Amino acid sequence: MVDNRGMRKFNFFLYTDIAKSAPAWAQIYLTPPSLRMLALGFSAGLPLLLVLGTLSFRLREAGIDLATIGFLSWIGLAYGVKWMWAPLVDRLTIPYLSALLGRRRAWLLVAQALIILGLIGMAITKPQTDLYQMVLFSLLVAFGSATQDIALDAFRIESAAIEFQAALAACYQTGYRLAMIWSGAGVLWIASLYSDTPDSSSLQNDSGWTCAYLWMAVSMLIGVLTVAFSNEPNAAPIEKSPHFKAWLYSTVIEPFSDFYKRYRWRALTILALIATYRISDIVMGIMANPFYVDMGYTKTEIATVTKVYGVIMTLVGAFIGGSLSIRFGVMRILIWGACLSAASNLLFSWLSIHGHDVRALIGVISADNLSSGIASAAFIAYLSSLTNVKYSATQYAMLSSVMLLLPKFLAGFSGIFVNHFGFSYFFIATALLGCPVLLLLLLVDRQTRIANLVN
Repeated sequence: MVDNRGMRKFNFFLYTDIAKSAPAWAQIYLTPPSLRMLALGFSAGLPLLLVLGTLSFRLREAGIDLATIGFLSWIGLAYGVKWMWAPLVDRLTIPYLSALLGRRRAWLLVAQALIILGLIGMAITKPQTDLYQMVLFSLLVAFGSATQDIALDAFRIESAAIEFQAALAACYQTGYRLAMIWSGAGVLWIASLYSDTPDSSSLQNDSGWTCAYLWMAVSMLIGVLTVAFSNEPNAAPIEKSPHFKAWLYSTVIEPFSDFYKRYRWRALTILALIATYRISDIVMGIMANPFYVDMGYTKTEIATVTKVYGVIMTLVGAFIGGSLSIRFGVMRILIWGACLSAASNLLFSWLSIHGHDVRALIGVISADNLSSGIASAAFIAYLSSLTNVKYSATQYAMLSSVMLLLPKFLAGFSGIFVNHFGFSYFFIATALLGCPVLLLLLLVDRQTRIANLVN
Protein backbone atom coordinates (compact mmCIF):
# COMPACT_ATOMS: atom_id res chain seq x y z
CA MET A 1 0.00 0.00 0.00
CA VAL A 2 1.35 3.43 -0.99
CA ASP A 3 2.20 5.83 1.82
CA ASN A 4 0.49 8.98 0.56
CA ARG A 5 1.94 11.12 3.33
CA GLY A 6 5.48 10.17 2.35
CA MET A 7 4.74 10.64 -1.34
CA ARG A 8 3.30 14.11 -0.72
CA LYS A 9 6.37 15.05 1.29
CA PHE A 10 8.60 13.84 -1.54
CA ASN A 11 6.64 15.81 -4.14
CA PHE A 12 6.78 18.96 -2.05
CA PHE A 13 10.56 19.06 -2.22
CA LEU A 14 10.97 17.48 -5.66
CA TYR A 15 12.18 20.73 -7.20
CA THR A 16 13.73 22.52 -4.26
CA ASP A 17 16.65 23.66 -6.43
CA ILE A 18 14.38 26.54 -7.42
CA ALA A 19 14.45 27.84 -3.87
CA LYS A 20 18.04 27.08 -2.81
CA SER A 21 19.31 30.56 -3.60
CA ALA A 22 16.55 32.22 -1.56
CA PRO A 23 16.81 33.06 2.15
CA ALA A 24 16.12 30.10 4.42
CA TRP A 25 12.78 31.49 5.65
CA ALA A 26 11.53 31.96 2.05
CA GLN A 27 12.58 28.63 0.53
CA ILE A 28 9.42 26.80 1.53
CA TYR A 29 7.32 29.42 -0.26
CA LEU A 30 9.18 28.99 -3.58
CA THR A 31 8.58 25.28 -4.10
CA PRO A 32 6.23 24.29 -6.99
CA PRO A 33 3.31 23.29 -4.72
CA SER A 34 3.48 26.67 -2.99
CA LEU A 35 3.63 28.59 -6.27
CA ARG A 36 0.74 26.58 -7.71
CA MET A 37 -1.27 27.29 -4.58
CA LEU A 38 -0.56 31.01 -5.03
CA ALA A 39 -2.19 30.96 -8.48
CA LEU A 40 -5.04 28.67 -7.45
CA GLY A 41 -5.67 30.81 -4.39
CA PHE A 42 -6.19 33.71 -6.82
CA SER A 43 -8.74 31.62 -8.72
CA ALA A 44 -10.53 30.76 -5.47
CA GLY A 45 -10.59 34.31 -4.11
CA LEU A 46 -11.81 36.04 -7.27
CA PRO A 47 -15.50 35.01 -7.24
CA LEU A 48 -16.16 35.60 -3.53
CA LEU A 49 -16.39 39.40 -3.49
CA LEU A 50 -18.12 39.45 -6.87
CA VAL A 51 -21.17 37.72 -5.33
CA LEU A 52 -20.85 39.31 -1.87
CA GLY A 53 -18.85 42.46 -1.06
CA THR A 54 -18.47 43.98 -4.53
CA LEU A 55 -22.01 42.96 -5.40
CA SER A 56 -23.30 44.72 -2.28
CA PHE A 57 -21.49 47.89 -3.42
CA ARG A 58 -23.03 47.57 -6.90
CA LEU A 59 -26.50 46.98 -5.44
CA ARG A 60 -26.21 49.90 -3.02
CA GLU A 61 -25.12 52.17 -5.87
CA ALA A 62 -28.13 50.95 -7.87
CA GLY A 63 -30.43 52.09 -5.05
CA ILE A 64 -31.17 48.73 -3.45
CA ASP A 65 -32.01 49.10 0.27
CA LEU A 66 -29.83 47.73 3.10
CA ALA A 67 -32.32 45.08 4.21
CA THR A 68 -32.47 43.57 0.72
CA ILE A 69 -28.68 43.65 0.42
CA GLY A 70 -28.45 41.84 3.74
CA PHE A 71 -30.83 39.10 2.66
CA LEU A 72 -29.05 38.70 -0.69
CA SER A 73 -25.90 37.87 1.27
CA TRP A 74 -27.55 34.46 1.71
CA ILE A 75 -26.21 33.74 -1.77
CA GLY A 76 -23.04 33.02 0.18
CA LEU A 77 -24.81 30.11 1.90
CA ALA A 78 -23.76 28.08 -1.14
CA TYR A 79 -20.35 27.97 0.53
CA GLY A 80 -22.00 26.83 3.75
CA VAL A 81 -23.87 23.85 2.29
CA LYS A 82 -21.21 22.61 -0.13
CA TRP A 83 -20.80 19.52 2.04
CA MET A 84 -24.02 18.30 0.40
CA TRP A 85 -22.30 17.68 -2.94
CA ALA A 86 -18.72 17.42 -1.67
CA PRO A 87 -18.84 13.57 -1.56
CA LEU A 88 -19.65 13.55 -5.28
CA VAL A 89 -16.78 15.91 -6.09
CA ASP A 90 -14.49 13.87 -3.85
CA ARG A 91 -15.33 10.40 -5.14
CA LEU A 92 -16.99 10.65 -8.57
CA THR A 93 -15.06 10.92 -11.82
CA ILE A 94 -16.17 13.04 -14.76
CA PRO A 95 -16.44 10.94 -17.94
CA TYR A 96 -13.47 11.38 -20.28
CA LEU A 97 -12.21 14.52 -18.54
CA SER A 98 -11.12 12.70 -15.37
CA ALA A 99 -9.35 10.03 -17.42
CA LEU A 100 -7.51 12.76 -19.30
CA LEU A 101 -6.62 15.09 -16.42
CA GLY A 102 -7.23 13.25 -13.16
CA ARG A 103 -10.08 13.51 -10.66
CA ARG A 104 -9.08 16.76 -8.94
CA ARG A 105 -8.07 18.71 -12.05
CA ALA A 106 -11.20 17.68 -13.96
CA TRP A 107 -13.50 18.97 -11.22
CA LEU A 108 -11.48 22.18 -10.94
CA LEU A 109 -11.88 22.93 -14.66
CA VAL A 110 -15.63 22.22 -14.63
CA ALA A 111 -16.11 24.49 -11.61
CA GLN A 112 -14.06 27.26 -13.20
CA ALA A 113 -16.17 27.04 -16.37
CA LEU A 114 -19.35 27.55 -14.30
CA ILE A 115 -17.80 30.60 -12.62
CA ILE A 116 -16.85 32.16 -15.95
CA LEU A 117 -20.35 31.63 -17.38
CA GLY A 118 -21.96 33.11 -14.27
CA LEU A 119 -19.71 36.18 -14.29
CA ILE A 120 -20.54 36.85 -17.93
CA GLY A 121 -24.24 36.65 -17.01
CA MET A 122 -23.75 39.07 -14.11
CA ALA A 123 -21.88 41.41 -16.44
CA ILE A 124 -24.75 41.77 -18.91
CA THR A 125 -27.51 42.00 -16.26
CA LYS A 126 -28.70 45.29 -14.71
CA PRO A 127 -29.78 44.99 -11.05
CA GLN A 128 -32.03 48.05 -11.36
CA THR A 129 -34.36 46.21 -13.77
CA ASP A 130 -33.43 42.51 -13.54
CA LEU A 131 -32.57 41.86 -9.91
CA TYR A 132 -34.03 38.33 -10.03
CA GLN A 133 -31.83 37.42 -13.01
CA MET A 134 -28.81 38.92 -11.27
CA VAL A 135 -29.48 36.70 -8.27
CA LEU A 136 -29.66 33.58 -10.48
CA PHE A 137 -26.31 34.32 -12.14
CA SER A 138 -24.82 35.11 -8.73
CA LEU A 139 -26.00 31.72 -7.47
CA LEU A 140 -24.33 30.04 -10.45
CA VAL A 141 -21.05 31.79 -9.63
CA ALA A 142 -21.37 30.88 -5.94
CA PHE A 143 -22.14 27.23 -6.76
CA GLY A 144 -19.19 27.01 -9.16
CA SER A 145 -16.95 28.76 -6.65
CA ALA A 146 -17.98 26.44 -3.81
CA THR A 147 -17.37 23.41 -6.04
CA GLN A 148 -13.96 24.79 -6.97
CA ASP A 149 -13.19 25.17 -3.26
CA ILE A 150 -14.06 21.52 -2.62
CA ALA A 151 -11.72 20.24 -5.32
CA LEU A 152 -9.04 22.82 -4.54
CA ASP A 153 -8.94 22.04 -0.82
CA ALA A 154 -8.39 18.37 -1.67
CA PHE A 155 -5.75 19.35 -4.24
CA ARG A 156 -3.92 21.41 -1.60
CA ILE A 157 -4.12 18.82 1.18
CA GLU A 158 -2.88 16.07 -1.14
CA SER A 159 0.00 18.19 -2.46
CA ALA A 160 2.09 18.15 0.73
CA ALA A 161 2.42 16.54 4.13
CA ILE A 162 0.70 17.96 7.22
CA GLU A 163 3.76 19.83 8.50
CA PHE A 164 3.82 21.94 5.31
CA GLN A 165 0.10 22.78 5.24
CA ALA A 166 0.61 26.10 7.06
CA ALA A 167 3.04 27.22 4.32
CA LEU A 168 0.60 26.18 1.60
CA ALA A 169 -2.17 27.96 3.50
CA ALA A 170 -0.09 31.16 3.56
CA CYS A 171 0.48 30.95 -0.22
CA TYR A 172 -3.18 30.16 -0.76
CA GLN A 173 -4.15 33.16 1.34
CA THR A 174 -1.73 35.37 -0.61
CA GLY A 175 -3.27 34.42 -3.94
CA TYR A 176 -6.72 34.68 -2.41
CA ARG A 177 -6.08 38.20 -1.12
CA LEU A 178 -4.47 39.35 -4.37
CA ALA A 179 -7.64 38.23 -6.12
CA MET A 180 -9.66 40.22 -3.59
CA ILE A 181 -7.66 43.32 -4.51
CA TRP A 182 -8.51 42.73 -8.15
CA SER A 183 -12.17 41.83 -7.53
CA GLY A 184 -12.52 44.66 -5.00
CA ALA A 185 -10.43 47.67 -5.99
CA GLY A 186 -9.94 46.54 -9.59
CA VAL A 187 -13.66 46.30 -10.18
CA LEU A 188 -14.23 49.82 -8.83
CA TRP A 189 -11.47 51.28 -10.98
CA ILE A 190 -12.66 49.50 -14.14
CA ALA A 191 -16.30 50.40 -13.46
CA SER A 192 -15.33 54.08 -13.16
CA LEU A 193 -13.06 53.96 -16.21
CA TYR A 194 -15.68 52.50 -18.56
CA SER A 195 -18.67 54.47 -17.27
CA ASP A 196 -20.77 56.25 -19.88
CA THR A 197 -20.89 59.46 -17.87
CA PRO A 198 -18.61 61.16 -15.33
CA ASP A 199 -21.25 60.42 -12.70
CA SER A 200 -20.35 56.78 -12.03
CA SER A 201 -23.09 56.53 -9.43
CA SER A 202 -25.91 57.18 -11.93
CA LEU A 203 -28.60 54.55 -11.51
CA GLN A 204 -28.92 54.14 -15.28
CA ASN A 205 -25.18 53.87 -15.88
CA ASP A 206 -24.27 50.19 -15.72
CA SER A 207 -21.84 49.88 -18.66
CA GLY A 208 -18.86 50.31 -16.34
CA TRP A 209 -19.99 47.37 -14.21
CA THR A 210 -20.52 45.31 -17.38
CA CYS A 211 -16.92 45.84 -18.46
CA ALA A 212 -15.64 45.23 -14.94
CA TYR A 213 -17.37 41.87 -14.57
CA LEU A 214 -16.28 40.79 -18.05
CA TRP A 215 -12.67 41.51 -17.02
CA MET A 216 -13.23 39.36 -13.94
CA ALA A 217 -14.43 36.50 -16.15
CA VAL A 218 -11.25 36.79 -18.23
CA SER A 219 -9.16 36.83 -15.03
CA MET A 220 -10.41 33.35 -14.14
CA LEU A 221 -8.14 32.06 -16.92
CA ILE A 222 -5.28 32.29 -14.42
CA GLY A 223 -6.81 29.38 -12.54
CA VAL A 224 -7.74 27.52 -15.72
CA LEU A 225 -4.18 27.68 -17.07
CA THR A 226 -2.67 26.71 -13.70
CA VAL A 227 -4.85 23.59 -13.54
CA ALA A 228 -4.09 22.75 -17.18
CA PHE A 229 -0.32 22.82 -16.61
CA SER A 230 -0.30 21.21 -13.13
CA ASN A 231 0.20 17.57 -12.22
CA GLU A 232 -2.55 15.60 -10.55
CA PRO A 233 -1.72 15.20 -6.82
CA ASN A 234 -1.32 11.79 -5.18
CA ALA A 235 -4.90 11.27 -4.10
CA ALA A 236 -5.94 8.17 -2.22
CA PRO A 237 -7.33 5.57 -4.65
CA ILE A 238 -11.11 5.09 -4.80
CA GLU A 239 -12.21 1.68 -3.64
CA LYS A 240 -14.82 0.70 -6.23
CA SER A 241 -17.74 -1.51 -5.27
CA PRO A 242 -20.09 -3.36 -7.63
CA HIS A 243 -23.03 -2.69 -5.30
CA PHE A 244 -24.71 0.72 -5.27
CA LYS A 245 -25.41 0.65 -1.51
CA ALA A 246 -21.77 -0.07 -0.73
CA TRP A 247 -20.65 2.69 -3.08
CA LEU A 248 -23.14 5.12 -1.52
CA TYR A 249 -21.89 4.29 1.97
CA SER A 250 -18.21 4.71 1.06
CA THR A 251 -18.91 7.94 -0.84
CA VAL A 252 -21.43 9.76 1.36
CA ILE A 253 -21.52 8.18 4.82
CA GLU A 254 -17.99 6.97 5.44
CA PRO A 255 -16.22 10.39 5.24
CA PHE A 256 -18.45 11.76 8.00
CA SER A 257 -18.36 8.60 10.14
CA ASP A 258 -14.56 8.55 9.80
CA PHE A 259 -14.38 12.04 11.31
CA TYR A 260 -16.50 10.97 14.26
CA LYS A 261 -14.53 7.75 14.79
CA ARG A 262 -11.25 9.65 14.95
CA TYR A 263 -12.41 12.41 17.34
CA ARG A 264 -15.39 10.76 19.09
CA TRP A 265 -16.26 12.77 22.25
CA ARG A 266 -14.31 15.79 20.97
CA ALA A 267 -16.10 15.96 17.60
CA LEU A 268 -19.02 18.18 18.70
CA THR A 269 -16.73 20.64 20.49
CA ILE A 270 -14.46 20.87 17.46
CA LEU A 271 -17.43 21.46 15.16
CA ALA A 272 -18.80 24.13 17.52
CA LEU A 273 -15.46 25.92 17.41
CA ILE A 274 -15.32 25.77 13.63
CA ALA A 275 -18.91 27.03 13.37
CA THR A 276 -18.13 30.17 15.37
CA TYR A 277 -14.43 30.96 14.87
CA ARG A 278 -14.88 33.52 12.02
CA ILE A 279 -18.34 34.71 13.05
CA SER A 280 -17.25 38.26 13.99
CA ASP A 281 -15.57 38.95 10.66
CA ILE A 282 -18.14 37.29 8.42
CA VAL A 283 -21.23 38.89 9.98
CA MET A 284 -19.58 42.32 9.89
CA GLY A 285 -18.20 41.96 6.36
CA ILE A 286 -21.48 42.10 4.44
CA MET A 287 -22.21 45.62 5.73
CA ALA A 288 -18.67 46.96 5.27
CA ASN A 289 -19.12 48.40 1.77
CA PRO A 290 -22.54 49.95 2.49
CA PHE A 291 -20.93 51.46 5.63
CA TYR A 292 -18.14 53.07 3.59
CA VAL A 293 -20.66 54.46 1.10
CA ASP A 294 -22.94 55.87 3.81
CA MET A 295 -19.92 57.40 5.61
CA GLY A 296 -19.15 59.42 2.50
CA TYR A 297 -15.93 57.74 1.38
CA THR A 298 -15.31 58.01 -2.35
CA LYS A 299 -14.76 55.07 -4.68
CA THR A 300 -11.09 55.95 -4.92
CA GLU A 301 -10.70 56.06 -1.14
CA ILE A 302 -12.56 52.77 -0.70
CA ALA A 303 -10.59 51.05 -3.46
CA THR A 304 -7.19 52.31 -2.33
CA VAL A 305 -7.52 51.95 1.44
CA THR A 306 -9.82 48.97 1.98
CA LYS A 307 -9.26 46.95 -1.18
CA VAL A 308 -5.55 47.46 -1.87
CA TYR A 309 -3.82 48.58 1.32
CA GLY A 310 -6.18 46.48 3.44
CA VAL A 311 -5.48 43.32 1.45
CA ILE A 312 -1.73 43.96 1.68
CA MET A 313 -2.09 44.08 5.46
CA THR A 314 -4.03 40.81 5.32
CA LEU A 315 -1.20 39.23 3.32
CA VAL A 316 1.29 40.38 5.94
CA GLY A 317 -0.93 38.87 8.60
CA ALA A 318 -1.25 35.59 6.64
CA PHE A 319 2.52 35.16 6.40
CA ILE A 320 2.91 36.05 10.08
CA GLY A 321 0.17 33.59 10.98
CA GLY A 322 1.64 30.82 8.82
CA SER A 323 5.16 31.30 10.19
CA LEU A 324 4.06 31.59 13.82
CA SER A 325 1.86 28.49 13.48
CA ILE A 326 4.86 26.45 12.38
CA ARG A 327 7.02 27.85 15.18
CA PHE A 328 4.59 27.97 18.14
CA GLY A 329 1.77 25.65 17.13
CA VAL A 330 -1.56 26.28 15.44
CA MET A 331 -3.74 26.35 18.57
CA ARG A 332 -1.82 29.15 20.25
CA ILE A 333 -2.06 31.34 17.13
CA LEU A 334 -5.75 30.50 16.79
CA ILE A 335 -6.35 31.97 20.23
CA TRP A 336 -4.43 35.15 19.48
CA GLY A 337 -6.15 35.49 16.10
CA ALA A 338 -9.60 35.20 17.67
CA CYS A 339 -8.82 37.88 20.26
CA LEU A 340 -7.45 40.31 17.70
CA SER A 341 -10.26 39.75 15.18
CA ALA A 342 -13.04 40.42 17.68
CA ALA A 343 -11.29 43.45 19.20
CA SER A 344 -10.69 45.07 15.80
CA ASN A 345 -14.45 45.29 15.17
CA LEU A 346 -14.70 47.77 18.04
CA LEU A 347 -12.50 50.12 16.00
CA PHE A 348 -15.18 50.25 13.31
CA SER A 349 -17.69 51.30 15.95
CA TRP A 350 -15.34 54.16 16.92
CA LEU A 351 -14.92 55.09 13.23
CA SER A 352 -18.70 55.31 12.73
CA ILE A 353 -18.80 57.96 15.49
CA HIS A 354 -15.53 59.67 14.49
CA GLY A 355 -16.80 60.39 10.98
CA HIS A 356 -15.19 60.61 7.56
CA ASP A 357 -11.42 60.52 8.08
CA VAL A 358 -9.10 58.71 5.64
CA ARG A 359 -6.23 58.51 8.14
CA ALA A 360 -8.51 56.98 10.75
CA LEU A 361 -9.81 54.54 8.14
CA ILE A 362 -6.23 53.48 7.33
CA GLY A 363 -5.55 52.80 11.01
CA VAL A 364 -8.71 50.76 11.47
CA ILE A 365 -8.14 48.76 8.28
CA SER A 366 -4.52 48.08 9.34
CA ALA A 367 -5.55 46.52 12.64
CA ASP A 368 -8.55 44.64 11.25
CA ASN A 369 -6.91 43.09 8.21
CA LEU A 370 -3.67 42.22 9.97
CA SER A 371 -5.56 40.30 12.64
CA SER A 372 -7.79 38.68 10.01
CA GLY A 373 -4.76 37.42 8.07
CA ILE A 374 -3.19 35.90 11.18
CA ALA A 375 -6.43 34.17 12.15
CA SER A 376 -7.15 32.89 8.62
CA ALA A 377 -3.75 31.27 8.04
CA ALA A 378 -3.85 29.48 11.39
CA PHE A 379 -7.47 28.42 10.91
CA ILE A 380 -6.86 26.91 7.46
CA ALA A 381 -3.90 24.97 8.85
CA TYR A 382 -6.08 23.75 11.72
CA LEU A 383 -8.88 22.58 9.40
CA SER A 384 -6.34 20.80 7.19
CA SER A 385 -4.92 18.93 10.19
CA LEU A 386 -8.39 17.54 11.01
CA THR A 387 -8.90 15.79 7.66
CA ASN A 388 -8.11 12.23 6.60
CA VAL A 389 -6.31 12.25 3.23
CA LYS A 390 -8.58 9.42 2.09
CA TYR A 391 -11.60 11.75 2.30
CA SER A 392 -9.81 15.09 2.05
CA ALA A 393 -12.29 16.88 -0.26
CA THR A 394 -15.43 15.78 1.58
CA GLN A 395 -14.12 16.32 5.09
CA TYR A 396 -12.55 19.71 4.37
CA ALA A 397 -15.76 20.79 2.62
CA MET A 398 -17.74 19.69 5.68
CA LEU A 399 -15.48 21.64 8.03
CA SER A 400 -15.35 24.80 5.91
CA SER A 401 -19.13 24.61 5.41
CA VAL A 402 -19.66 24.43 9.15
CA MET A 403 -17.43 27.51 9.42
CA LEU A 404 -19.68 29.53 7.09
CA LEU A 405 -23.21 28.31 7.70
CA LEU A 406 -24.10 30.09 10.97
CA PRO A 407 -22.20 33.35 10.23
CA LYS A 408 -23.72 33.63 6.73
CA PHE A 409 -27.20 33.01 8.11
CA LEU A 410 -26.81 35.70 10.77
CA ALA A 411 -25.30 38.10 8.21
CA GLY A 412 -28.58 38.01 6.29
CA PHE A 413 -30.20 40.02 9.09
CA SER A 414 -27.38 42.56 9.31
CA GLY A 415 -29.19 45.15 7.18
CA ILE A 416 -32.26 45.02 9.43
CA PHE A 417 -30.05 45.41 12.53
CA VAL A 418 -28.29 48.45 11.05
CA ASN A 419 -31.61 50.05 10.04
CA HIS A 420 -32.87 49.76 13.62
CA PHE A 421 -29.75 50.39 15.75
CA GLY A 422 -27.16 52.00 13.47
CA PHE A 423 -23.65 50.98 12.44
CA SER A 424 -21.96 51.72 15.79
CA TYR A 425 -24.04 49.22 17.78
CA PHE A 426 -23.83 46.75 14.92
CA PHE A 427 -20.02 46.65 15.08
CA ILE A 428 -20.09 46.30 18.88
CA ALA A 429 -22.50 43.38 18.56
CA THR A 430 -20.24 41.63 16.03
CA ALA A 431 -17.29 42.01 18.42
CA LEU A 432 -19.29 40.43 21.26
CA LEU A 433 -20.04 37.47 19.00
CA GLY A 434 -16.37 36.55 19.31
CA CYS A 435 -16.46 36.03 23.08
CA PRO A 436 -17.83 32.45 23.04
CA VAL A 437 -15.09 31.55 20.53
CA LEU A 438 -12.37 32.13 23.13
CA LEU A 439 -14.07 29.78 25.58
CA LEU A 440 -14.41 27.09 22.89
CA LEU A 441 -10.74 27.47 21.93
CA LEU A 442 -9.62 26.90 25.50
CA LEU A 443 -11.98 23.92 25.82
CA VAL A 444 -10.80 22.31 22.56
CA ASP A 445 -7.17 22.89 23.53
CA ARG A 446 -7.72 21.19 26.89
CA GLN A 447 -9.60 18.25 25.32
CA THR A 448 -6.82 17.79 22.76
CA ARG A 449 -4.18 17.66 25.48
CA ILE A 450 -6.21 15.06 27.41
CA ALA A 451 -6.74 12.96 24.25
CA ASN A 452 -3.01 13.04 23.49
CA LEU A 453 -2.22 11.83 27.01
CA VAL A 454 -4.76 9.00 26.77
CA ASN A 455 -3.45 7.90 23.37
